[in-house]
Amino acid sequence: MRYSRSFIHTQYEVPKEAETPSHILLLRGSYIYPAAAGIYSLLPLGHRVAEKVKRIIREEMDGIDGLEVTMPVLNPAELWKATKRYFDIGQELFRIRDRRQREFVLAMTHEEIITDIAKKFLRSYRDLPVMLYQIQTKIRDEARPRAGLLRVREFQMKDAYSFHPDFEDLDRYYPRIYNAYLRVFARCGLNAVPIEADTGIMGGTGSHEFMLESPHGEDQFVVCTQCDYRANTEKAVGIKPPVEDLPADPPAMEKVPTPGVKTIAQLMDFFQTTEQHFLKTVAYEADGRLVLGVVRGDFAVSPTKLTNHLKAVRLDMASEDLLERHGLHGGFLSPVGVKDPAVRVVVDTSVGDRTLYIAGGNAVDVHCKNVLPGRDFLVKDQADIAEVRPGDACAVCRSGRLEIRRGIELGHTFKLGTKYTAPDTMDVTYLGADGDNHRVVMGCYGIGVERLMASAVEQWHDEAGIIWPVTIAPFQVILTTLGKSAEVDGAAESLYEEFRTRWDVLYDDRDESPGVKLKDADLLGIPVRVVVSQRGLKQGTYEVKVRKTGAISFYPREEMADAVGKILAELTPALDGLPLLPESV
Repeated sequence: MRYSRSFIHTQYEVPKEAETPSHILLLRGSYIYPAAAGIYSLLPLGHRVAEKVKRIIREEMDGIDGLEVTMPVLNPAELWKATKRYFDIGQELFRIRDRRQREFVLAMTHEEIITDIAKKFLRSYRDLPVMLYQIQTKIRDEARPRAGLLRVREFQMKDAYSFHPDFEDLDRYYPRIYNAYLRVFARCGLNAVPIEADTGIMGGTGSHEFMLESPHGEDQFVVCTQCDYRANTEKAVGIKPPVEDLPADPPAMEKVPTPGVKTIAQLMDFFQTTEQHFLKTVAYEADGRLVLGVVRGDFAVSPTKLTNHLKAVRLDMASEDLLERHGLHGGFLSPVGVKDPAVRVVVDTSVGDRTLYIAGGNAVDVHCKNVLPGRDFLVKDQADIAEVRPGDACAVCRSGRLEIRRGIELGHTFKLGTKYTAPDTMDVTYLGADGDNHRVVMGCYGIGVERLMASAVEQWHDEAGIIWPVTIAPFQVILTTLGKSAEVDGAAESLYEEFRTRWDVLYDDRDESPGVKLKDADLLGIPVRVVVSQRGLKQGTYEVKVRKTGAISFYPREEMADAVGKILAELTPALDGLPLLPESV
């Protein structure tokens, strides 16, 4: 493509609304254009990158026997009501009515539609297993869209759905999709870290997230310093060091007036003790019921872990009105003395029975000291509901320490099981070889297309601009002329005609200054820059710069094609060394 005929309009100023590197550089490089908060047009350069990402995804999905379909964005609400997600999902789901007042939703994912298709056509064991996938627009009413393409309201996603005769067959297939995901990310030049993840609103029996470590990521994940343990902070488990300093003759619990003493720091000073000798109680409303989550003072409640333990659909902070109806007061909460059967108390495993604690007095300006679990309140419901902390010992190898890192989620895989095929949802069965009906088992797997684009920029950029991995760059080579003369133009045209038969080439034929051309080339991030200049022609050479390394070399005309081809081959991401799972034959 000739630059003079392209639709490329670079900016040198940093857009005011952009903060992350990918947002800034994709706007400056004329890759994207905002239509509204969280809604973007992909301009020609951005479209080319997205299509190359899609091609890699399609090749990998086809390679594990995936069959591509296209499903509608506009979904009948009755399907979402059948799975109850119409009611379970909050304002993120767009709900609309047509002119006949029939209810629809704008799909943020497609489990309902694909399961309805499966119910119609997967009737026999001979039809299984099968994997169907699509690359389709998704709509999500994101409360706080930000960071350009990383947190949006409308986006393209590859979502795949596999259907199996039983859980064993799903387990056999799962490594294939897991490994295909690792290959997709590696081919896009991304260093993906697979981690154990929470299933969230998708449900199911297990899942993995594939994370790109990044200071601008909105997700957090845990890694062990000694073993291969990796997990989302919502799923991660660490060893909680016990506190065992119970005196031989423990004193009775005592209520202590604490007017004006509210924060943990103030309470530690008041009672002259440490944070781990407090009980921290947080009140939630879980599907309409008041729940108290209790952790040791040096831990924090994980709402996700608590939600999963309760098997709740929605978990929100309890209102003061709800607390007052149950005779409780925010800031002075405690499991001590709570006898109301309508209030559920969940105690974290960090709370042991070999120490005395300070706890709220369930009355204004009152705390209790010498609180002994099991004596002063019953521990009927105990579970791991605490967030892991940096420095905690690894629960797997027990010798390593946990580190918490920030990352960008590149993709997510789920073992859905029978969540969407169960009798109380879509009720999907097949006739087995034994003549009986059996329940279909599902898997679900997603990758965001634009998110991969933005993640590549987050990983590969410098002060001058983007550094695209060669596999997804809009062009592999940018051919630039410096100076205007018939000789320079003729040499550049000759190279352009030769190169364009082998690679995607952007020919910068503009009548611009050398500074503008070279600056634009760096900003756009095209992997290899070839410069044709009067000076070079006099010396019989052409300049070749590798954008990733900044290395500059000079070659005679007859060596140019081989030299550029060799450089591009060396820039192609390698697939060896990936942490692949063993696959069943």
